[in-house]
Amino acid sequence: MPSTHNFDNSEQLAQALASAVATNLREGIDARDAALLAVSGGRTPVHFFHALSQQKLDWRKVVVTLVDERWVAPTQDRSNEHLVRNHLLRDEAAQAQFVSLFEPAATTPEEALTALATRIVMLDLPFDALVLGMGDDGHTASFFPGGDNLAQATNPLTHALVAAIRAPGAGEPRVTLTLPVIVGSRNLYLHIEGAQKRRILFDATNADANDDKLPISLVLRNARAPVQVYWCP
Repeated sequence: MPSTHNFDNSEQLAQALASAVATNLREGIDARDAALLAVSGGRTPVHFFHALSQQKLDWRKVVVTLVDERWVAPTQDRSNEHLVRNHLLRDEAAQAQFVSLFEPAATTPEEALTALATRIVMLDLPFDALVLGMGDDGHTASFFPGGDNLAQATNPLTHALVAAIRAPGAGEPRVTLTLPVIVGSRNLYLHIEGAQKRRILFDATNADANDDKLPISLVLRNARAPVQVYWCP
């Protein structure tokens, strides 16, 4: 079962989540002289990114990457990399290193998988902190219901580190970290806001073990430690 932390508003949530993630990163730096962070895109994490960018720690020793990415150039507004560069990699966090999940030499995410997997395998996994979001359809990362590659991307036994996914609800083609990489993180967070997403999370928590209609349930069932849910209305 996930562990839920409730807040009155998004600003309170952002500050608390930023503090928790910063603690994880400091612990990684203290233990291994380096720390790894993976974050998600969308509209929800902007306040959290701003709060995290203000946290005092040795950001020169932090590597940041994405949980998933839309297959669009990093200069475009729909790009998760564009979001992270504008809202997280600033202020104190401007010194962090960033590993992109976009390969401009490839025309499709499928063509880029080898190059992207090489980038991920060179990191000192597992992640010290990984922050997920969730859509109204129950997707998380790019694990979309009806995705053409959902079964492989969410196979707990897959050795693949990244996967390409296309789905009706995804808009652009996507690339995503696979389920084992995500659930293997030292600290795994789910950042959601609003009553609707809380209801979806409840349904996913109680979903049948073989039901992939709400893909967030696959993360909840396979996480090596309880997912820390940060929620506000």
